[in-house]
Amino acid sequence: MHSRSGGRRNGQEPGRAGLGRGLVRTVAALLTSGLVAAGTLAGASTAAADETGEHQGGAVAVLDGLKTYDMARLDNGEGKKPQDIPAGLFEMTVDGGGKLKTYCIDIHNPTQDRARYLETPWDQSSLGDNKNAGKIRWILQNSYPQVDDLAGLAEKAGTGPLTVKSAAAGTQVAIWRFSDDADVTAKDEHAEKLADWLEEKAQNVAEPKASVSLSPAAVSGKAGGRLGPVTVHTDAGQVSVAPPADAAASGVQVTDKDGKAVSTATDGSDLYFDIPEDTADGSASLSVQASTSVPVGRVFAGLTKSQTMILAGSSESTVTAAATATWAEKGAVPAVTAQKNCAKGGVDITASNKGDEAFTFELAGTEHTIAAGETRTVTVPVAEDQAYDFTITGPGGFEQNFKGVLDCETAGTPQPSEGTDTQSGSSPSPVPSSTDAGTGTSGTEGGDLAATGGSSATPVIAGVAIALVVLGGGAVFLLRRKKPQTSGE
Repeated sequence: MHSRSGGRRNGQEPGRAGLGRGLVRTVAALLTSGLVAAGTLAGASTAAADETGEHQGGAVAVLDGLKTYDMARLDNGEGKKPQDIPAGLFEMTVDGGGKLKTYCIDIHNPTQDRARYLETPWDQSSLGDNKNAGKIRWILQNSYPQVDDLAGLAEKAGTGPLTVKSAAAGTQVAIWRFSDDADVTAKDEHAEKLADWLEEKAQNVAEPKASVSLSPAAVSGKAGGRLGPVTVHTDAGQVSVAPPADAAASGVQVTDKDGKAVSTATDGSDLYFDIPEDTADGSASLSVQASTSVPVGRVFAGLTKSQTMILAGSSESTVTAAATATWAEKGAVPAVTAQKNCAKGGVDITASNKGDEAFTFELAGTEHTIAAGETRTVTVPVAEDQAYDFTITGPGGFEQNFKGVLDCETAGTPQPSEGTDTQSGSSPSPVPSSTDAGTGTSGTEGGDLAATGGSSATPVIAGVAIALVVLGGGAVFLLRRKKPQTSGE
């Protein structure tokens, strides 16, 4: 039932050596195409990992590690040695409070220790073009830990006795068959029967709603009126609304469409920035927050290159989203947002201009002009797994920065050289936490799990970073407004 083609996915060159060569080629292409500007390697520093970039809202969490798991065997294809890997549940700690349980949907990429993750829409991940994405959510809804009656689950699936380890492993194996088209088998016979049953019974169900998001994330206009609307999207019953930090001094309020100040909102609510007339040119932000269970099936993508996850369970967790407003009396008044576009292989930069003069900026070496009253989206090509760092500036000190990693594809089955043991390097999954005695398994079964938990590409990235520093540049896109504009310019 679980035989897989074992072929490459989305044309990527898999394997550790392939990944290193791919990174070198990517940087070389950036250098020769003129897309490298002075700076540092985006994502190479801890500071970069602390940024939330173009996050559309929801939970932000830190990976705690693989907690409940058993072993599985990955078939690497004809003539290649199979690979023993841990399969099971990860845990994350949510910023502001809360815990998440996740499974992997990115079998050939390792995790980064203590990586930060953002709640992410399916279309900004590898699930965007996966026709079986909905089946993965069905598996999550109908197996462990959402179904914690293991005796009942075993009876329904006809597996024989299940433990938390075998239930987690069987669920992960079934997910990998759909997320990565992987030929993978649970080593425990009961876990394998569970994986087969889940694979056979899975049905496509819809993507879950975001825990919370705001759209658009930026608005602009003139003082003396309400700027917006900014629409609330949430799975929570209610969110709290926080006004700008200096609201008392500036007089800027967050209101509904009738101008009434609001402190709470629900799904579908429209929020506005009410800017008093004669307010000096400037900007402000609002935020919404809720304590809720994040919907099962939400994707979590790493801020740095780290194994993509899908949510299997959530405690009451803090979720947030923010939006900004910019206003000016005259001249260009821009609002800029960004989001990953996996279908086009890049990042969409959407710029609008509610002023009375054109807004001009450079993006990846090309000049763009947004006329007064116009909105335009430009897609910046970014290589798969490439870190990016975009900054757009404008009048009155306007500045927006977006950074992250484009991670839209699974890597496909590794293609090691003939006779190479794929376990001699890093495994697809990280080192299980040693603090969870009784949940993890102690045997590695031929796999060097001590080598996992960090990307095999790390030495290559470091080498590339050093090379770029020597060259006086870095793999960073710098988007700058062409020149300062003043009224009448």
